[in-house]
Amino acid sequence: MDKEQFRQWSHRAADWGADYRENLRDRPVRAQTAPGEIAAAIASAPPEAAEPMEAIFADFEKTIVPGMTHWQHPRFFAYFPANAAPVSVVAEYLVTAMAAQCMLWQTSPAATELETKVLDWLRQALGLPAGFAGVIQDSASSATLAAMLVMRERALEWQGNAQGLAGQRPVRVYSSDQVHTSIDRAIWIAGIGQDNLVRIPTAGALRSMDAEALDQAIARDREAGFLPAGVVASVGGTSVGGSDDVAAVCAVARKYGLYVHVDAAWAGSAMICPEFRHLWAGVEEADSVVFNPHKWLGAQFDCSAHFIRDPESLVKTLAIQPEFLKTHGKEGLINYSEWSVPLGRRFRALKLWFLIRAHGLEGLRTMIRSHVAWAKKLASRIAAEPDFEIVTEPMLSLFSFRHRVTEGADEDAHNLALVSRINDEGRIYLTQTRVDGRVAIRFQAGQFEATEADVDAAFDAIVDAARAMT
Repeated sequence: MDKEQFRQWSHRAADWGADYRENLRDRPVRAQTAPGEIAAAIASAPPEAAEPMEAIFADFEKTIVPGMTHWQHPRFFAYFPANAAPVSVVAEYLVTAMAAQCMLWQTSPAATELETKVLDWLRQALGLPAGFAGVIQDSASSATLAAMLVMRERALEWQGNAQGLAGQRPVRVYSSDQVHTSIDRAIWIAGIGQDNLVRIPTAGALRSMDAEALDQAIARDREAGFLPAGVVASVGGTSVGGSDDVAAVCAVARKYGLYVHVDAAWAGSAMICPEFRHLWAGVEEADSVVFNPHKWLGAQFDCSAHFIRDPESLVKTLAIQPEFLKTHGKEGLINYSEWSVPLGRRFRALKLWFLIRAHGLEGLRTMIRSHVAWAKKLASRIAAEPDFEIVTEPMLSLFSFRHRVTEGADEDAHNLALVSRINDEGRIYLTQTRVDGRVAIRFQAGQFEATEADVDAAFDAIVDAARAMT
């Protein structure tokens, strides 16, 4: 591809993207293809000769797009959102065009210095104290793994990386059952082991970790010869928004000298609105906090904001400095690759800078407040229907519900069938969970360009599908 073709196809791709966004409501939200259908349409061997871009682009539109689930669809109400505000997409065009590897300050000084400034903007927006420093990770999973490694190293007096875990006292980490499974995976990868993730009972409408039970579990483990290392607190858990009393968790952790990591991957975005900050009261006492601007705030994936009280502990855990990665003649620099598990780093800060400047914090707050209000309105409408019940009340813009069945019918099977029917019909996209062992259907409002009419349309899609099954 020569420079003129590059210009031509760059324009073509940008125009396609704008048209795609404009017409998303005309598409079913979830891909309607059968398993293997896309693979069958793709050549079984790579081409020996170059193919024209017209043919490649035509196949993209014909074969690939129909097999995509449209995460930017305004009626995407499943999982949590993976937003890409248009201004963020424009920033990513620029990042992709420059294609910089931003692992060190010297490999792109602007990338490092902008990341430092923009993460401090976010810290201020969230109301976190000035003692926290920030870094952009690819996902909350990576931030949690980094936190888990710091917990381990602190507990082992920084000998885990050097000596390995063989022969060491077993390290223990504590959480409720409301945390994301990324905590389980971090436990595996950090070598701590699933059996050393201690689940603490929860209570109350927010399914919060029982602080007294946490205290007792840590004390028992110490007496039994285990090495308690840290606690992972949840704010806005994936299933139904389970949220711990962060202040109470931190108080127990401080009593025993344990590290506290707060996973607010989805709900953290809402903390730019002061009225929602009671949901993580006490967060200033935590050692690290993660939330994903690529979920609810509008920054294109991947972009996870990881705030750390003591960056030196993180660097001590993760940094390796061979001669070829040193920057000579410059002092006091930050090399963010030393704050992350991967060495390679994309220029993620640019889309945050564009996003925050283009919308302003007040614009982003308005979006989040609207989603919360619309979700509560929808929950009230569903609750008023005699054949539906609200299982968990709205936590921000997330709630769960269930369609009642006649006595003797299989309630779980019926509600799973209802989710499938709704998603196959294509007007909206929902997912299911289990609450106290029973199937419930999740709803969350969070797509960047959703309107109140889109959320209202969910009511019709849900009720129509349920009535068609009875």
